[in-house]
Amino acid sequence: MTALYILIGLVVFVALYAIVTYNALVSLRVRVGEAWSDIEVQMKRRYNLIPNLVETVKGYAKHEAGTLEKVVKARSEAMANQGPPGQQARSENMLTGALKSLFALAEGYPELKANENFLSLQNDLAEVEDKIQAARRYYNGVVRDNNTKVDQFPSNLVARAFTFIKAEFFELEESEAAARQPVPVSFD
Repeated sequence: MTALYILIGLVVFVALYAIVTYNALVSLRVRVGEAWSDIEVQMKRRYNLIPNLVETVKGYAKHEAGTLEKVVKARSEAMANQGPPGQQARSENMLTGALKSLFALAEGYPELKANENFLSLQNDLAEVEDKIQAARRYYNGVVRDNNTKVDQFPSNLVARAFTFIKAEFFELEESEAAARQPVPVSFD
């Protein structure tokens, strides 16, 4: 009789563990989706600022059409990319590079650098970039927690049984230290 109680207790314990682990995995999956949504909101804010920035620069740097076209093209590609985080990171890296070229171009136009609209847009874009970085750090932290839970034993048994998978990190190429370095300007 005691062996039966032990067996029933063991089955109940395993069932409770499976339920608690399943709920934790569901919670992490929802947090990953929510964190990704935060990144997408900030990226959309960024995309919406870029046309105004390009138009402002266009008035001062008419003969710099190539740089402006690169920014517009990179923005369009980034907006159209609805792939996984790794694929979107590549688009965002191209857009960041194009924006750096645009700001480097602005260095050669003192009137543009002093333009209130340009300065306001530049500040707004810097604020959005900071929010994207914060959202990315949060997202990657949630992904790390999710992936750890999916890989750790014995929670990996529950994860496999209910097809929970690891999430992809959103990694941008540049480190924050590299992003803070000044952009070289050359008018050769």
